[in-house]
Amino acid sequence: MRTAYNVETVRAAERALMATLPDGALMQRAAAGLAAACADLLGRRVYGARVALLVGSGDNGGDALYAGARLARRGAGVTAVLLTPDRAHPGGLRALRGAGGRAVAADGEAGVRAVRRADLVVDGIVGIGGKGALREPAQELVAAAEGALIVAVDLPSGVDADTGEVPGAAVRADATVTFGTYKPGLLIDPAREHAGALRPVDIGLGPWLPAEPDAEALQHADVAGLLPRPEAESDKYRRGVVGIVAGSARYPGAAVLAVAGALGGGAGAVRYAGPATDAVIARFPETLVTTGPPAKAGRVQAWVIGPGLGDGAEARQALVDVLTSDVPVLVDADGLRLLDPQAVRARQAPTLLTPHAGEAAALLGLSREEVEASRLSSVRALADRFGVTALLKGSTTLVADGAHAVRVNPTGTPWLATAGSGDVLSGLTGSLLAAGLSARDAASVGAYLHGLAARELGNAPITSLGVAEELRRVWLDVAAG
Repeated sequence: MRTAYNVETVRAAERALMATLPDGALMQRAAAGLAAACADLLGRRVYGARVALLVGSGDNGGDALYAGARLARRGAGVTAVLLTPDRAHPGGLRALRGAGGRAVAADGEAGVRAVRRADLVVDGIVGIGGKGALREPAQELVAAAEGALIVAVDLPSGVDADTGEVPGAAVRADATVTFGTYKPGLLIDPAREHAGALRPVDIGLGPWLPAEPDAEALQHADVAGLLPRPEAESDKYRRGVVGIVAGSARYPGAAVLAVAGALGGGAGAVRYAGPATDAVIARFPETLVTTGPPAKAGRVQAWVIGPGLGDGAEARQALVDVLTSDVPVLVDADGLRLLDPQAVRARQAPTLLTPHAGEAAALLGLSREEVEASRLSSVRALADRFGVTALLKGSTTLVADGAHAVRVNPTGTPWLATAGSGDVLSGLTGSLLAAGLSARDAASVGAYLHGLAARELGNAPITSLGVAEELRRVWLDVAAG
């Protein structure tokens, strides 16, 4: 599992570790890892390579200078462009010059020229404590780096380490070498898009970091460990029966897609309640169907309600039926527009809300742009306001429950931005709820499998039904390790 910690926690761990080490040892560890990553990106052709270091006044600038000295000793032509020459790390600057590198001020033509000629540019402008967008002359230098490989030191300058927000101009790196642990901003969009490939360097922080991170991303093995598997004595009820309340005369396909997701997610059985029974049975004859209200549908271990539901009287009554049940409930799409926050908070069984940014904005009284710019705070606000587990869909899907680290899904792909994709995810996640996973685990595993299924279809236009059909194979692959 990838775990991420906020700046305050990382700083405290660094102080505790440095108290046990000789002066400067921690920076040397970081610089060694940074130099090795730069050499890898240069294809081990360090000798003769042109490297420009964008050096600010903090420790990241020192890391860049010491790494530049290592590269210079291997034959690279290294130029440090100093944004604040009188505050550059003195030890790092001596090391660079001693290794044959040179330093120039950022406010002259020499700095811009060095960046434009570079094969590789190292962003050591600001560290993880930096706030706000890049200012001049940093903006000009970053613009001059177009065409070169850009490596960020710990975090791309101009992005927020704790939130993933990007308030303005920021470095867009090809790779980020991060020290000790991931930072939430490296995992969460929009900052994640600026980070490029992540290259963690172990500098020994582990023993000083708390057990509970601020954010985490499940990996293949984590998901495999959470997947519910049938046992010898399993029957359809022990495996989980999920109820689906979706679709309408106008949107019968939403019901089909939600049922497809549930079946692809390994449900023991699917009960469908709604007006699209003919469409559902035609595609999935194993589905148990009723045109009556959810309260009359029969036994289920979890409900999914909302995709294509509409907002008529029957839809509103169906939501009341589902929310007054004593089983976990997932609410999506049209169901979110009909929610009564007090009714949700009054529930004793788990509730999972799965909005996209526009739906989350409506629930929170914000604009869609505000939600997309501050995804982490938005998903936390949803969980707190409604007393639920919230899954915020988007370029990075986030899961928050107000009690644990926010989960970040690493398998998302832009190809999932297609009609019906959310319906499949709802059915899939509902099947995991019915199988007994917690709302947080069901949401995390569902998002992971959903994204992985889309990725397996390749970088090409996909259909939501195609993703649902791919889920069965992805499930087996993940379960097999």
